[in-house]
Amino acid sequence: MLPATEPVPGAATATPPAGGPRAEALIELDAVRHNVALLSGAAARSGAETMVVVKADGYGHGAPGVARAALSAGATRLGVATLDEALAVRSAGIDAPLLSWLHLPDEDFAAAVAAGVELSVSSREHLAAVLAGARAAGRPVRLHLKADTGLSRNGCPPGEWAGLVDDAEVAAADGTAELTAVWSHLARADEPGDPSIDAQAARLHEAVAHVRARGFAPLRHLANSAATLTRPDLHLDLVRTGIAAYGLDPIAQPADSPLRPAMTLRGRVALVKTVPAGEGVSYGHEFVSTGPRVLALVPLGYADGVPRRGNDRGRMRVRIGGTIRPVAGRVCMDQFVVDCGTPGALEVAVGDPVELFGTGAADGPTAREWADELGTIHYEIVTGIKGRVRRTVRDGGGA
Repeated sequence: MLPATEPVPGAATATPPAGGPRAEALIELDAVRHNVALLSGAAARSGAETMVVVKADGYGHGAPGVARAALSAGATRLGVATLDEALAVRSAGIDAPLLSWLHLPDEDFAAAVAAGVELSVSSREHLAAVLAGARAAGRPVRLHLKADTGLSRNGCPPGEWAGLVDDAEVAAADGTAELTAVWSHLARADEPGDPSIDAQAARLHEAVAHVRARGFAPLRHLANSAATLTRPDLHLDLVRTGIAAYGLDPIAQPADSPLRPAMTLRGRVALVKTVPAGEGVSYGHEFVSTGPRVLALVPLGYADGVPRRGNDRGRMRVRIGGTIRPVAGRVCMDQFVVDCGTPGALEVAVGDPVELFGTGAADGPTAREWADELGTIHYEIVTGIKGRVRRTVRDGGGA
């Protein structure tokens, strides 16, 4: 605790009390349950199932815990990008329907098929490799055929769709595959009203009609988080909720959203010092004290996922000592400095908690705020927390 009397400029305290991690991402699984219950409820009202996407280790929140929380709150399916992610979910003892969609054709698909992972394919070459894996596994693979409806990323283009369906039909006839679903991904669903949304939906309906004409009745899925929240007409048979399951709204600001952010990033004060007027702080001396200032050192930096550009304009803020305070100067690889004001203005001590972002309660900083400052999206913020940050999962067992 800072003394009430004027400290001597340059005096420092550096012996932290015991307790608490140096850097921590606190994950609230009850927030995940709340979000998934809201999203799956909306989907159910449209007659649709809900898939929760747990790729990238659950968007940095921990895939197994998020998966279990999501399934307990109304999700019926899970999704990941890679085969390794799918097998990690299975190795955690989770046997819910699970889709994996981003592969190279020369990967070995046998283990995933043997584990009951459903696989998306986007080309005839891709399908041939998946079918080879199914034959090696000795069981049929459940296929989701992905149509490129205008994102021009993964997915089969319209001119090659008939050939892909031909091959899938042959595989279904010989028992190597089951044609489970036809799907696509929206490019601009976070811009409600954009005409590309309806255009992509129309292309998906054309792709589905082609498959139905062959006698199949596939599930249809197109809606991501944004479309789940804003376009019930596009819920179809299944929605895929990613970022919204973690409480980060792809459209609304936190104060206007019914979602609850599940991750809080926090650290602890490592050092408190007072500097006189005219002292530069951090590399480049972008911050220079105009009078005596109390500074608190926080040992997180860009090696941990706190962006170096996060304070380029001097507007990064944290909660420290129960008060919102600005960051002083550049974020470094391992640390940054908080301006705690004039001596005596704020009680702060070594070991005190520092909230970098969280739920936004009481005007606290949020991942969305970081993203807006950096000109990016909050997906990048939470998935970028790395390095020496400990994940702490808190599970209250309910919503």
